[in-house]
Amino acid sequence: MSNLFWFVIIYWVISVGIGLYAGRFVKDSSGYANAGRSLPMYVVVATVFATWFGSETVLGIPATFLKAGLARVVAAPFDAALCLIIVGLFFARPLYRMNLLTIGDFYRNKYGRLVEVLTSLAIVVSYLGWVGAQISALGLVFNVVSGGAITETWGKVIGASTVMIYTIYGGMWSVAITDFIQMIVIVVGMLYIGAEVSGQAGGVGSVVRHAIDAGKFSGFWPGWNLVSLLGFFGALITLMLGSVPQQDVFQRVASARDEKTAGRASVLGGVMYFFFAFIPMFLAYAATLIDPAMVEPLLASDEKRASQQILPQLILGHAPFFAQVMFFGALLSAIKSCASATLLAPSVTFAENILKPAFSNVTDANLLRTMRIVVFCFTILVTVYSVGSDLPIYSMVENAYKVTLVVAFVPLVFGLYWKRANTQGAMLSIGLGLVSWIGMEVTNPDAPLPPQLLGLIMSLTGMVVGSLVPAMGQVREIEATAERVLDAGEAHGGKS
Repeated sequence: MSNLFWFVIIYWVISVGIGLYAGRFVKDSSGYANAGRSLPMYVVVATVFATWFGSETVLGIPATFLKAGLARVVAAPFDAALCLIIVGLFFARPLYRMNLLTIGDFYRNKYGRLVEVLTSLAIVVSYLGWVGAQISALGLVFNVVSGGAITETWGKVIGASTVMIYTIYGGMWSVAITDFIQMIVIVVGMLYIGAEVSGQAGGVGSVVRHAIDAGKFSGFWPGWNLVSLLGFFGALITLMLGSVPQQDVFQRVASARDEKTAGRASVLGGVMYFFFAFIPMFLAYAATLIDPAMVEPLLASDEKRASQQILPQLILGHAPFFAQVMFFGALLSAIKSCASATLLAPSVTFAENILKPAFSNVTDANLLRTMRIVVFCFTILVTVYSVGSDLPIYSMVENAYKVTLVVAFVPLVFGLYWKRANTQGAMLSIGLGLVSWIGMEVTNPDAPLPPQLLGLIMSLTGMVVGSLVPAMGQVREIEATAERVLDAGEAHGGKS
């Protein structure tokens, strides 16, 4: 094994140790889920930035940019940054005032138990792709720094299991403290590597001019025709709006020590993410000038994820040892911070909004134990998904938010900002949004009207119509039946 490998292992062990140490602050379920609503501005900014600056930012976006240019990376960094800014401006403060444990609690308080279950399930399912992308990236990193001695599959297992350990123990406290440290490593590492690679490629101006001449910045804005506009808008809203009702975003809002901090930290984190996300794209394009013989076969490979190797191979082949340590330290920081947050978020949601109501008189200690058990189970599930998937990292992340876009976004917005929004409207919104999206994905996924955009339109229609018209008997019957089933399950759970 190389010296680089052992430096990476030492860094990994230290960061996991810090995460375990942070677990000593967890006293109850609120501390585990939201760090006791006590984090200062600089820590919340760090955890917003570090959570979203993940594997897709360092490996997935640059590979996609090299293949298809800026037109293909609408989802990130543009959508991701805009999502965080929108949350900070319009959602952080009203949600913070409600003193909720999870975003699923909002749906229960506003619309009832059935809507809570449906939206919470959609939120949990949406994390499969995102967490799977982080685990895939961990497998890639361990494979590269070990010189192939550790296979990608075993790298995924090792990476997922170690992240799981401190996430189980420390929850949001571990995520927040390790994110703060990892943000420093990411920022310093990316700036240092950018300067190192820039010098080899002839300077920033030379790289940018070459990319412009190669057409990498053209085609971002759609043509003035309906098909192009619909495609662009569909890509734009998927992550930008679909991530708004996500538990990881809500956790950062809820973990702040006051509502002003919650709003401002989300905006600042989004702005930081936007600017730093361009550094990996710059590095990847610089690789085409520094070592085209390495880049070309990786881009031309039939293996879907081969292009994700370009940036790691550039650093290994052309950067001095200290720069390699900085790059892989920053890369691991980005992946690990994102992985821990996205393991915690769906697990807390599932425990609080799906499992807890099925049992009567659940103590806080039992809820905390349940959250930790779900983290363990969810880690196994997404690791299996990651091992079995051959999708590129960017595609795994890009597809993760469609279900929350068509199911959870409209009920959240209207529940906060429209007094007439009611349970019937939310049920029709969820039903029409989900059925139309799935139907289009199955029958005509490449239609001019993107399936997720159709789902959003139908979700909006369902909310408005359902909330304005008198209560419909069939909807009332469905709601009543569902409530009886849920109540029966809860009663059975309480007796067992």
